[in-house]
Order: sequence, then structure tokens, then C-alpha cells
Amino acid sequence: MRDAALTPTGGQGAKPLRALIVDDEPLAIERMQIISAKIPELQVVGTASDGAAALRLVEALAPDLVLLDMTMPELDGLAVARALAKRAQRPAIIFVTAHEHFAVEAFDLEAVDYVLKPVTPERLGRAIDRALARSEVRGGRSEARWLTELWVPHRSELLRIDVSQVSRIDAERDYVRLHVGDRTYLLLQTIAGLEERLDPSQFIRIHRSTILRRDCIRGLRHDGLGIWSIEVDGGQALRIGRTYMAKVKAMAGR
Repeated sequence: MRDAALTPTGGQGAKPLRALIVDDEPLAIERMQIISAKIPELQVVGTASDGAAALRLVEALAPDLVLLDMTMPELDGLAVARALAKRAQRPAIIFVTAHEHFAVEAFDLEAVDYVLKPVTPERLGRAIDRALARSEVRGGRSEARWLTELWVPHRSELLRIDVSQVSRIDAERDYVRLHVGDRTYLLLQTIAGLEERLDPSQFIRIHRSTILRRDCIRGLRHDGLGIWSIEVDGGQALRIGRTYMAKVKAMAGR
């Protein structure tokens, strides 16, 4: 019986995902082949050592999944992913990289996962689990306009956070701090850039430095001299910026 950590939730009898491995390092390709062989739900149908070859093989083999290195000479992983995004029928992508700072670009391209090197069988197994789950719910794929998930650096890997779990977002220079329950995480992303990708029916910006999830708002409070605050769960009051006052009052029907 194989390790439960390597067993995706796709269930027995699920059709294996046909995968293409793309990496400019031969040893990295060999390692990924060895790890992939331990996952019955994954079938490697080819390998490529550069971005141009990857695009040719996607055209020829029509894989379900591409295990894609991020940093390659000439056509890198992001360029390959952008090219694949233009296809009507395109494979799912799992980025495999030694660099955590490309995560924002990765989730903009709707990658299934972002796995940091050195890759372990358990970590790749979880990524394949997500790819299988996504393939089950996406018959005809439609573009998601709003973000549904974020990846943030956490210890030696990137942690996936469901956007619906984020209660508050604070700007900290070129970063944002995500408040998730009683924990916070830093993400390399401007608050303005993130605001554009968040569903306005779920989130509202109340200050140049603050975005709130709407269902965390308990009420509005007038502090005098035209100053208003929002009271959030837990009783904390957050000041509303004058620029955002009209939008907040419109939310409250005023």
C-alpha cells in the first residue's frame, strides 16, 4: 500500500493525467520522472528542455498537464504559460521552481499550483490532487474574472489561501499583508493591483492602505468633523479614507 500522502482524491479508476515535464536541467527532468512514476494518477507522455520545445510538444501531444520550470533561457516558464493561455484547449499548469517571488504572476495565469524545488513526492502528490480536482469541475473551461486563491511564502513552500478566508488586506510598501483568521501573511503585490483582481461584491477598499471583506463589516461610525470609521468583527474601528467614503456609503445604501 503506497503512502496516503501520495494518494490524490481523484479516486480509484480515475483517468491518469497525461503530463509533459519541462525543465532546462536534465537532472531536474530525471528527478521529476522518478517522482511522477510513484503517482499512478500521473502519466508522463514527454519531456522538453526549453520553452520552444515545450510549445511544440503541447501541440503534438495535447497533454492534460504541464509540469513547468519557471526559469529557462530565452522562452521562460511565464512566457510558455502566456502562450498556452491563448489556446482554446490548453493544459493545466503546475509551476516547478526554486524561486518563490514569481507566485503573483503564476496565479494571474491561473496555474493549478506552484511547487518549490527541491520537489518531494508528497508535495507533487498534493499538486496532482489539485489538478485532478480542477479537471473534475471544469468540463468546458470558462475564464475566472476574479481571484479565488492566493499563494504566499510560508516556511519552505508556498501556502495556498482561499480568497474567501481573507478578512482584511493592508498595504505595506510593495507588499500587502493578508489577515487570515488570527494569522497574517506578506505577499509581494501592490494593494492597487490586488484590488483590481478581487470581486467587488466580496471586498471593498476603505482606505488607500486597507481592503476589507464585506461580510466582516459590522457597521459605520461617525467620529465628527466629517470623519467616519468602519467597525469590524472583534470591535476594531478602521478609519475610512475620504476618497473611498462615497463607495462605502453606497454599500450601506446611503
